[in-house]
Amino acid sequence: MPAIKDRFRGFLPVVVDVETGGFNNQTDALLEIAAVIIDMQADGTLVPGETVNAYVTPFEGSNIDPKALEVTGIDLNHPLRVSMEENAALGKIFTPIRKQIKATGCSRAILVGHNAHFDLGFVHAAAERAGIKRNPFHPFSCFDTATLSALAYGQTVLARAIKAADITWESDQAHSALYDTEKTAELFCTIFNQALDSGMYTPKV
Repeated sequence: MPAIKDRFRGFLPVVVDVETGGFNNQTDALLEIAAVIIDMQADGTLVPGETVNAYVTPFEGSNIDPKALEVTGIDLNHPLRVSMEENAALGKIFTPIRKQIKATGCSRAILVGHNAHFDLGFVHAAAERAGIKRNPFHPFSCFDTATLSALAYGQTVLARAIKAADITWESDQAHSALYDTEKTAELFCTIFNQALDSGMYTPKV
C-alpha cells in the first residue's frame, strides 16, 4: 500500500492560505489562516483531509492597509469575527498537523500554496513573533500550485487554474482564507492525481 511519506520524501503536504493586512510579513498583520491536510488513499490518489481555520487578532503595532481589506472583504469589527492572538491561532492550526505528521510517519509538513512563499513567510513570521518552537513546516521548501498549474493547464491565476481543472469556483467567496485553501487543495490533488492516472508517477508498493 502506498504511503504519503514515500510519495513526498517524508513530507506531509498541507495546503495553507493566509489573508493579511499587506505584503510585508514583518510589519503587516496576519488576519486569517486556514489549512487543509492532504491524505493519500489506498490506490495512491490524493484527497483533501482535515480542514482547520482561524481568524487572527492583528499583532500590536501591525500595519493594515485599507486596500488589502477592500480586496479580501474582511471586516475586522464584524460581530461574527471571533479572532484569537497569533499564538493561539497558530496553535489551533499546528496541532492537527503535528498529529498527522506522527500518524503518517512523516518528518515534517511542507506548505502547499498558490504563490506559496507568500503564505510560508507569514506563517514563519507569526510563529517567530509568538515564540512557537515546534513549527511543523519546513523552513524554506514549499509546493507552489501556481507553478504546478502552469505546467498542467498553462494558467497561473488561481481562479483560472481552478476552472481549467474543472473544479467549481464561486468568485464571490474568493479571498476567504478557508475557501481559497479548500479550492487550492482540490487543485493540488487534481494535478497530482492526473500525473498518477497518466503513468507519469508510479507509486511504490
